Amino acid sequence: MKTLDIPVLNRLLDPLGQLLSPEVARRLVDYRFDAKSQTRIDKLARKCNEGQLTDGERREYETYVQTLDFIAILQAKARSILKQSPVA
Repeated sequence: MKTLDIPVLNRLLDPLGQLLSPEVARRLVDYRFDAKSQTRIDKLARKCNEGQLTDGERREYETYVQTLDFIAILQAKARSILKQSPVA
């Protein structure tokens, strides 16, 4: 599975993080996948742990994992903005 290059993402996303208002940052921190997507992720994770993913499922699962990583980075940036905000 390919991993995200965190230093590159930080360099690219730090300026974007500065654009977040406290309200948008709060909404980003609270963001969660819908139940159907979470159920699918959980199923693929179980199959992955059991070594039973098809090639198509592996690609799908890797996309979910990379997306989750990306969202987690955005959420960390949003939490940082909220810590710095006097209204947080």
